[in-house]
Amino acid sequence: MVPIRIIHCAAFALSLITLGSAFDIGCNSNVVGYWGQNSYGAANGADTANWQKPLRTYCQDDTIDMFPIAFLTTFFGTGGKPVINIANTCNTVDQPVFPGTELANCTSVLQEDIKYCQSRGKAVTLSLGGATGGVGFPSEQQASAFADTIWNDFLGGSSNTRPFGSAILDGIDLDIEGGGSAYYPTFLNALKRHFDASSRKYYVTAAPQCVYPDANLQNTINAFPVDAIFVQFYNNPCGLQTYGQAANWNFGQWDYWARNISPNPNVKVYIGAPASSTAAGSGYVPLATLQNIARQTRQQFPSFGGVMYWDASQAYANGRYDVGIKSSLSQGGSCGGSAPSLPLCSTVPAWVSTRTYTAGSKVSYQYIWEAKWSASAAPSNGVNSEWSPVQACTGAGGSAPTSTSTTMLSTTTASSTITITSTTTAMELPTTTTQPTPGGGQCGSVAAWSLNQAYSAGTRVVYNGNIYVAKWWNFNEAPDKSSAWTAQGACE
Repeated sequence: MVPIRIIHCAAFALSLITLGSAFDIGCNSNVVGYWGQNSYGAANGADTANWQKPLRTYCQDDTIDMFPIAFLTTFFGTGGKPVINIANTCNTVDQPVFPGTELANCTSVLQEDIKYCQSRGKAVTLSLGGATGGVGFPSEQQASAFADTIWNDFLGGSSNTRPFGSAILDGIDLDIEGGGSAYYPTFLNALKRHFDASSRKYYVTAAPQCVYPDANLQNTINAFPVDAIFVQFYNNPCGLQTYGQAANWNFGQWDYWARNISPNPNVKVYIGAPASSTAAGSGYVPLATLQNIARQTRQQFPSFGGVMYWDASQAYANGRYDVGIKSSLSQGGSCGGSAPSLPLCSTVPAWVSTRTYTAGSKVSYQYIWEAKWSASAAPSNGVNSEWSPVQACTGAGGSAPTSTSTTMLSTTTASSTITITSTTTAMELPTTTTQPTPGGGQCGSVAAWSLNQAYSAGTRVVYNGNIYVAKWWNFNEAPDKSSAWTAQGACE
């Protein structure tokens, strides 16, 4: 999501949800709207009339199906309790905090609103993270303990420090954009043990950046069977502004992941979009354009689940952008796992190993692929692939060779490495095993650049004694040789 702005009186992912009476995770017409950060107010401070309204305001109609409340910004604050910042609605300045903590007590402003929205069939979740460095786990023990805290303070457990009083949230949303990726599957599995012991049914979603693989959440969603992902197609080089460009727009990569790599073969993939031009630095497109993109993507890829947008205040101020999205998705939408009919792969010539293809050429090879540039290698979903999957298809038309090789995803969720055996195309994901760094060691708290590590925008590294900061997501790009990095000076 966009960076958090803590605004006194002014002020997405992975989501675990309990099914509301009307919410159906299996539909391909869902709309998810983040609420809590007063994004419009942060960008338009003088226009107070359109600042974020109480949560119940956005639950009056059937437009939005789920609301992740943004954000829980710190996992372990004073007294071992988390910290939440819900901008102009609830914060540690305008509301009291629980004794010995920095956890705001938002009961008076949110308890009944949450219950009302749930009574309207909305799923209401809590979003953890955002663009903050106060998240992450240093150990398995802390990850498991934090699961207990979340369960007791926000979900189906009990404690004396429940920020939303007797309201039981429908789950949590993980929008992790920093702080390390370690131990999140441990956290999720610990939560799942609570869920399995309850009478509620829970679902899991994540909010990765569109750049594939995601630098912070990929190992987690590869290891844990999420039910949906809200892919952020904004503030990224693969954003909605690049739709139709095979070298950039990559919903197909995420569909391929959903159908071939995810532990859950029924996982849904959402298009994440800014709800106005001031909601993000890039990626905003007019409503008619987004409607067209969403309809076409639903026809092209079976994993499509709907549209997520940032955020509710922006959508309302932008002529009810959310209503336009929902109206479009409701036409021809379906639930219960039914998917649009797909074309035969044979409608496009099969890939031939002895040919070199020019940019824009299309071939069939389990999917229909388009060459990003001059291409001769077999189509694959790898990060450095010459091809982009642009249409799912059925039947004959070129098939990828199976492989019994194993892709090792190095995670620190347990004492052993999680192993995923791929029987589809080789090189689906780069390994995340750290290689020796040719550029030198750590500088204070800044880690050395690593050859096989993906870096998101803003990440700082040390290379050959100098500190560099990433301008955008990059992978295998040495800081002294790539424009993806800016030098900040020598390590001192």
